[in-house]
Amino acid sequence: MELITLELKERFETIGRQSEDLNPIIIAKFFDPMGSGTWYVSEYEPETNICFGYVTGLGHNEWGYFSLTELEAIERHLGMKIERDICFTEARFNDLKI
Repeated sequence: MELITLELKERFETIGRQSEDLNPIIIAKFFDPMGSGTWYVSEYEPETNICFGYVTGLGHNEWGYFSLTELEAIERHLGMKIERDICFTEARFNDLKI
């Protein structure tokens, strides 16, 4: 599965940087189908393939930068990979039920 589609790239570009916003728009959600990791993405930098967002389920919850290249390289049991929640609708962070 493609984690960042052309449509998402365009949306990230339109929204721009939000790392200083206390209630950013979450544009995409990635998750580990074999674990508890979830990545709520508010920014994407195509030149570096780096995202900014809120990460949960990996021992602690926090805002930060993470590599899309590294997420795409993760391969779990039975060949499962990190997936994008195709039913996710963008929302302000404070409106999400996390």
